[in-house]
Amino acid sequence: MAIVRQTLVYDGPGGPFEGVAAWDERQEGRRPAVLVIPNVLGQKEADNLKAEELAKLGYVALAADVFGQGRRKTHESENTAEYMNELNADRALLRDRLSASLAALKGLPQADPDKVAAIGFCFGGKCVLDMARAGLPILGGVSFHGVYDRPGYANVTPIAAKLLVCHGWEDPIAPPEKTVALAQELTEAGADWQLHAYGHAGHAFTDFGRKSDNPRVAYEPRADRRSWQAMVNFLEEVFA
Repeated sequence: MAIVRQTLVYDGPGGPFEGVAAWDERQEGRRPAVLVIPNVLGQKEADNLKAEELAKLGYVALAADVFGQGRRKTHESENTAEYMNELNADRALLRDRLSASLAALKGLPQADPDKVAAIGFCFGGKCVLDMARAGLPILGGVSFHGVYDRPGYANVTPIAAKLLVCHGWEDPIAPPEKTVALAQELTEAGADWQLHAYGHAGHAFTDFGRKSDNPRVAYEPRADRRSWQAMVNFLEEVFA
């Protein structure tokens, strides 16, 4: 593989924004594209590595930025959720920033603008669901240990994007009643959805190396491996 990374600065409401694109330079022509949406910490190396893994699968990927250039957190930061909470309080602004990130991905010369999907982790999983709810032009979306509360604006009906929800059953942020409520919401909106629930896994089950005193918010290797494979199969179907 000859995977290329490229820093991409793009405009949007409250921007500029800075993401990282990845693709296999040996592959010719346009290819399906995948937006990678980060967790509460914002754009970081872990997201760039996910973009590279997608590039190895034959896609062009953009590890997006929805907080703004230079606005990043770590688990050791004070007020870790500061930037996320700003967008939780203004889901319409979040939608518009996701739309800007999607446009930046579709504008890459390697990307097929008619074949685009999105994946997201934790807060990014919520973002994927919001993209589908808002009718943004994606064929499919994958939420990994996402957050399921719906935005204040009305969903499109039917929801056109196919959805895969990869869920840790012990997730304290998305307990069973919230997970069932999401399933009911997506069913009522006419979405083509599927839910994969992983036993003995909680929130952040893909977050390799995360140290936590709470076993319900921790990396879980089986759920990480199984959910990634589920995503691989899902994207193959979506882009077929």
